[in-house]
Amino acid sequence: MSANTDLLERSLAHVWNPCTQMKLHETLPLVPVARGEGAWLVDFDGHRVLDAVSSWWVNLFGHCNPRIREAIVDQLGVLEHAMLAGFTHAPAVELAERLSALAPRDAVRGGLEHACFASDGASATEIALKLAFHAARNRGEPQRQRFIALERSYHGETLGALSVTDMAIYRDAYGPLLSSPLLAPAPSSTPGIGQDTPCCPECVAPALAALDALLERHGHEVAAMIVEPLVQGAAGMRMYHPDYLRGVRERCDRRGVLLIADEIMTGMGRTGTMFACEQAGITPDLMCLSKGITGGFMPLSVVLATDGVYRAFYDDSGGRAFLHSHSYTGNPLACRAALATLDIFAQDDVLAANRALAARIDAIAAPLRDLPQVHGWRRLGMIWAFEVDGADAGFPRALFAEALARGLLLRPIGATVYFMPPYTLTLDEAAHMMDSTRAALLALGKD
Repeated sequence: MSANTDLLERSLAHVWNPCTQMKLHETLPLVPVARGEGAWLVDFDGHRVLDAVSSWWVNLFGHCNPRIREAIVDQLGVLEHAMLAGFTHAPAVELAERLSALAPRDAVRGGLEHACFASDGASATEIALKLAFHAARNRGEPQRQRFIALERSYHGETLGALSVTDMAIYRDAYGPLLSSPLLAPAPSSTPGIGQDTPCCPECVAPALAALDALLERHGHEVAAMIVEPLVQGAAGMRMYHPDYLRGVRERCDRRGVLLIADEIMTGMGRTGTMFACEQAGITPDLMCLSKGITGGFMPLSVVLATDGVYRAFYDDSGGRAFLHSHSYTGNPLACRAALATLDIFAQDDVLAANRALAARIDAIAAPLRDLPQVHGWRRLGMIWAFEVDGADAGFPRALFAEALARGLLLRPIGATVYFMPPYTLTLDEAAHMMDSTRAALLALGKD
């Protein structure tokens, strides 16, 4: 029995894989991974697969990046973990300081000066929602118990995060356990149009008008509005214009509603700036970060809060304190991984390098983009996406298999195919990504 086969059998016997109907693996084999090398995943027989989705959008600088690895190894010999309740340590303090210095700031709110740590994106969403609700109560506004989310929003799969997620496939089974958000139309009901033109400004006005009507009816009972800035990822990489964020910020301010920016996917340079909110020139009251924050090495999430939110809890009363906690809150190993990730951004001028790389990948993509069944081609930063005409319910699985046979990992969202590769992708690897996708589509007859 090969090492690949042995691992697959043991895995199917005991591992319940995420976001998966396990019965599918009777016909669609799991992919064994022995190691990672840069943009590649490698099985026990040496077969290589290009990770075009950065392992669920987390891997920024390649698998087993030596600079991040060395930072974690160094921390292992100093402090592996200590609880952050009543204690503190240098990696958490330095990471909070550096994220605050990088985050947006404005004259009204100041910056995002305070960091709550957690372990994953959904946990960050939970923290942000609880902070917004509790801050309103502490301010003497207990009627603010509701949240506004965008149609087709996705913010995670814990119960609170699902309560502001508008995707039936995740919500429906748990409906009796969930509260319902107030849903605002997204600024475009269809995928973005045109390369580097995610949405025309004319899409913004109707969406803001609908938000005005929603706030007119319910603004007094809303604690916060939560948005994925510029890109609704799980909805199919639906991109929208920064003017919408500016309009949302203005309306939240007028109604006393906090604004939560879910930058779990869009942050850490993915949309072309360190945080997507920068492209709209706005500062949220709360900002959620995770995924790429550790370069894909360690679970970590952070919620950054303004001083105004923080001060709503600062009191002699324990009842006004924010008592949310995780056992591994602010884990030093994860914080060191995040600090090493920020070092790479600073030392390698990653944002500028990504702009040049993305432009060159655009040229490489031309033969794929020009297929007649490819439409809605778009890019924002280091995210590419398009739709495929004629894609049916079986299309995502079929394209996954065809791409995998060509040494490429894709994970389509319905009819939407997207690339979110590591920032260290070479031009040869980019060519492999685009050429293999084109060949897979042709093999499926999607030409």
